[in-house]
Amino acid sequence: MAKKIFKIIGIVLLAAVVLFGGLLGWLTATEYKPEAVENIDAAAPEGFAAKALSPGDSVSVLSWNIGYAGLGKGSDFFMDGGKNSRSADEETVKSYLAGISGTAFSGDGKADVYMFQEVDANSSRTYGIDERQTLCQGSSTFALNFACPFVPLPLPPMGKVNSGLLTVSDYGIESAQRIALPCPFSWPLRTANLKRCLLVNYIPLENSDKYLVMVDLHLEAYDDGEGKIAQTKMLNEFIQSEYDKGNYVIAGGDFNQEFPGALDAYPNTHPDLWSPGSLDESTLPEGWSFAYDASNPSCRLLNQPYNPADTQNTQYYVIDGYIVSPNVKVDSVKTLDEGFENSDHNPVLLKVTLAAG
Repeated sequence: MAKKIFKIIGIVLLAAVVLFGGLLGWLTATEYKPEAVENIDAAAPEGFAAKALSPGDSVSVLSWNIGYAGLGKGSDFFMDGGKNSRSADEETVKSYLAGISGTAFSGDGKADVYMFQEVDANSSRTYGIDERQTLCQGSSTFALNFACPFVPLPLPPMGKVNSGLLTVSDYGIESAQRIALPCPFSWPLRTANLKRCLLVNYIPLENSDKYLVMVDLHLEAYDDGEGKIAQTKMLNEFIQSEYDKGNYVIAGGDFNQEFPGALDAYPNTHPDLWSPGSLDESTLPEGWSFAYDASNPSCRLLNQPYNPADTQNTQYYVIDGYIVSPNVKVDSVKTLDEGFENSDHNPVLLKVTLAAG
């Protein structure tokens, strides 16, 4: 009897090893491996009429990590100390997405240019909904930074993910590029992980040979810190290279790093769950500046569904904002308090004036 039991256990273990090996081999064979630089085509809805933009004009920009319309007030996330990878049913995803669109395109967040992060194109966690169809209300570009046919964690598995950065503009986008950022993960973890990038959009300026360069970004989150540092260094080198050409540059998004002074406003009382990195003005190219607003938090910890009354377990951060070149004057920047209704991030609205040519 004992021999039979051990034999059964052995067969089960062997089957598990074979299945795991097969899964790992399949993920390795299907791993998303983008080129260092890829050209991205801009799209626009039928009848779209681009606004003109010139040196000296004012521009408004909204950056928002929308949490794939699946991480609103009722959600938690397993990487933040919560339990779930899919915390919303299909109707809730649609509700969150409608709320995000309402704020961005007809509410307080209305802007000339939008830089969205965590936009799902066809993912199991958001029931195959192509969120771009709701958000592409202008000239738009999209770059994948998370593409995997099956993410095996947690249990139940996250499944298929196709997600990325989306920039939408009332101005015409002449050209765009996906620029790969350093990946801090090695095989096999790399196979089902994000491949971070910059989505770089070139908006031509009238009566000028220069461009407004909009850089949409979402830097590393769950690394040991070295990934964020390497990606930030590459970002700074790239934006400086564009400014050296005489262009105007705005880089914005989710840095996954606290802006200077943010910890004073929102001390991290849960470092055991997740801690962002730190941004330092000394690392910026000369003459550049951060643009952010710490009067409201831009992000919350997803250790539990949102409960602002539970001050002991609710953790806030200021990790969303912008870097602007010396020829871009910041007129105002405001984190819109949406109460984390539809995402675990609040949108950040920036208003600037381009220096006259």
